[in-house]
Amino acid sequence: MAKTVKIYSTPTCPYCTRAKDYLKKNNISFENIDVSEDQDKAQEMVKLSGQMGVPVIDIDGTVIVGFDQERIAETLGL
Repeated sequence: MAKTVKIYSTPTCPYCTRAKDYLKKNNISFENIDVSEDQDKAQEMVKLSGQMGVPVIDIDGTVIVGFDQERIAETLGL
């Protein structure tokens, strides 16, 4: 069964771009949430992760802060 993946990001963040490219390359569909445009989603991200920095990736409730490729792969079973 496919996992639900959300990525909290900003358009200017290079690690966000790398994380999204990595997910696309592995055919993982995800919801991109631009926290620079949506204050409520930015607050949601901080509540979720305790972090102001992006990217924050939520994979079925497992929160990964930053582009941690190994942890993303492990969580997704790649």
